[in-house]
Amino acid sequence: MSEQLLPGYNIRRGSTLERSLLVKFMQRTYQERFPQQDFAHLARTVEQYLSKDTPLWWVDVEEAGETRSREQRGKTDNTSSPLPPAPRPLSSSPVACLWVGNAIDQVRGDRHAHIFLLYVVPEHRRKGIGKALMQYVENWAIARGDKQIGLQVFESNQPALNLYNQLGYHTQSLWMLKELSGKSQ
Repeated sequence: MSEQLLPGYNIRRGSTLERSLLVKFMQRTYQERFPQQDFAHLARTVEQYLSKDTPLWWVDVEEAGETRSREQRGKTDNTSSPLPPAPRPLSSSPVACLWVGNAIDQVRGDRHAHIFLLYVVPEHRRKGIGKALMQYVENWAIARGDKQIGLQVFESNQPALNLYNQLGYHTQSLWMLKELSGKSQ
């Protein structure tokens, strides 16, 4: 079942059966930042963390004739069937993905949504999809009682940083890494 995310785009809930597609989207995300790296290991991440408790949403381009509202689709007339419409087959790959998990605020102890992945394919960027997905997940999190949403973003991903800052996100902590040589010091 899909619904309109914004004009021209529908959002639908994914399933745990779509692991391979999620892996592909994750790999595309990281390969944009680190093109020389192999990201085959991300399949293990998806295997470990994708579950019914970590919702996944896909954004598809709206097909011609799908622009009617849900209310219009629900109305019947003399020519319509009493059966609900069959789900439409996907004619192409999704153009965006949102995968959300759970985290615990280490200061307050509250559970909250944590965005594992938000990815929009390059051809569909700068059309409002990322912002619409962020608003969608905020509404979802509020509905389940969350008081905040967390995410990680690469320091070098300026477009994403700009979006998150525009939406009111702020830095709470810094994730620091040190490369180890393997030699004891």
